[in-house]
Amino acid sequence: MQKYRSYVLPVAILLALIFHSTSAQISFLVPWFIFTILTLNFVTVDLRHLRFSMLHFWLILFQLTVSAGLYLLVRAVSGNETMAQGFMMCTLCPVAASVVVISSMLGADRMTTTTYTMFCNLVMSVAAPLYFTIIGVHPELSFWSSFLMILRRITPTLGFPFFFVLALQVWAPKANEWLCKYRNLSFYLWAVALFITLGNTIHYIFLQGRGNENVIIYGAIFSVVMCAVQFGFGKWLGHRYGDTVAGGQLLGQKNTAMGIWMSNTYLQPLSSVFLAFYIIWQNLFNSLQLWWHDRRMKN
Repeated sequence: MQKYRSYVLPVAILLALIFHSTSAQISFLVPWFIFTILTLNFVTVDLRHLRFSMLHFWLILFQLTVSAGLYLLVRAVSGNETMAQGFMMCTLCPVAASVVVISSMLGADRMTTTTYTMFCNLVMSVAAPLYFTIIGVHPELSFWSSFLMILRRITPTLGFPFFFVLALQVWAPKANEWLCKYRNLSFYLWAVALFITLGNTIHYIFLQGRGNENVIIYGAIFSVVMCAVQFGFGKWLGHRYGDTVAGGQLLGQKNTAMGIWMSNTYLQPLSSVFLAFYIIWQNLFNSLQLWWHDRRMKN
């Protein structure tokens, strides 16, 4: 099966394009897939020994400062609030909860990726409400209201697997060891989750696209630029700290489902089109990385 894994993501994207209306109807299953994926990945890491590093610091600083800077710059230059918010969300959006799946397959350190997954999502649960309180279209929503709403979205998919596995590692280490045998299943579960999430996103683009063709085109163009910049800068930064792959994936691979929800809830809904296209570009790039990695391993 390993020789076919570089084709799994493109197939998932193609199926999502064809069956987008069907995948939108079963989107409620995604949190269960993410819970299982994270559990299978967390069992391979001793969660009691997660350590914060300077790589994590620079990555989160990039997300916080560049997202704000892009919003102000694009708004000043273009005068278009939707585009400014789209650029901001492409950077501010937290790292994907399942980033450790691809990162580990490409050779990244699991401890590094797991630590940043937890840290970034917690930081964004505080920073994002602050940003939305200042620039959002719903000033009636206070910081604390936004914070609690975002935290409720993060906790089931990220917090529950973390504490579940931590309990296993402390009180049932044999069960934790048994689950480690099935860690490779996480990639294929992720492909199914990607099919559902991406199909739901494509369905959303079809619904929102009527009469907003210019925003759709801008979203497609500028999201690929943002994707390339973040993967590129992340790899450069990761190289300086001894883990090129982790740096690129942690900065470039986004939790687009969370980002789209935040855009639709707190910002102008059309700004989520940028993230809708971002998910396509990031997974095409991940497929290319897997293909190149497997080819190098064979030679």
